Amino acid sequence: MNARPVSLVRFAWLSVATSIVVILLKGLAFWITGSLGLLSDALESLVNVVAACVALAALTVAARPADEEHPYGHAKAEYFSSGLEGGMIVVVAAVIVATAIERLLHQKALEDVGLGLVVSAVATLINFTTARVLLRAGHRHHSIALEADAKHLMADVWTSVGVVAGVGAVALTGWSWLDPTVALLVALNIVWTGIRLVRRSAHGLMDTALPESDQSTIRGILDRYRSEGIDYHALRTRQAGARCFIDLHVLVPGAWTVQRGHDVVERIEAQIRAQVSNATVLVHLEPIEDPASWADIELDRPQARQRR
Repeated sequence: MNARPVSLVRFAWLSVATSIVVILLKGLAFWITGSLGLLSDALESLVNVVAACVALAALTVAARPADEEHPYGHAKAEYFSSGLEGGMIVVVAAVIVATAIERLLHQKALEDVGLGLVVSAVATLINFTTARVLLRAGHRHHSIALEADAKHLMADVWTSVGVVAGVGAVALTGWSWLDPTVALLVALNIVWTGIRLVRRSAHGLMDTALPESDQSTIRGILDRYRSEGIDYHALRTRQAGARCFIDLHVLVPGAWTVQRGHDVVERIEAQIRAQVSNATVLVHLEPIEDPASWADIELDRPQARQRR
């Protein structure tokens, strides 16, 4: 358990360092050229710096072990990081739109485009490399904070590619209106990225179920036990950052000893954990012949059953 958080915090530090280097390079590119497109690109990278710091803090909190106040751990701290990042992205997009409209009304020629584009290209390459590293780590460790950071960096890469193309087009054609137009398109792309991050964070905070692929894997394991006269119901799953929680009811013959039922449950839990990463599995054992065992299939037991 402890090795994982340390590893993720290390990746977060990589994101912080990359974001600082990239914003300095993009700021330099804007200073050289005066391009609004490059300014919009630099502003998004400013969000990257803040977001990387927030992700670092969230991953540090998520690494804390469970305690009395947080018996299920602190993994959901990652959702606050990705949600905040999405919100900041939308705010930056609004600033870009306002600035682009002003530049459309008062157009300005660009300067030293060639050197500015070279500097921006170097920053883009650094962003791309870091984004790929973070995305692989996020998928491997099921970390939404790292995935959000990686996707934001990758969106920044595509934004930079669009900006470089727009600024290059201005240099070739002399059409100054292309620069703020590209900035507006960049803003739209940024808004879409931010909305998706906020939505995914909200789903995580609302205890969304595991993906259907994981649920199918769990059901496949459980279905194999039906040939032994064992059944199940009330299967529920939820994702909490890198952790996932699975609980269900297993029904066995009432004549079985407690030890025999316990052994089956232990085997089921082990098989699920082997197939679903970072899973905490909780099984409630019930006698299959008792009609009351089937009365709690739904999320909450009927009140009559609770009073019994």
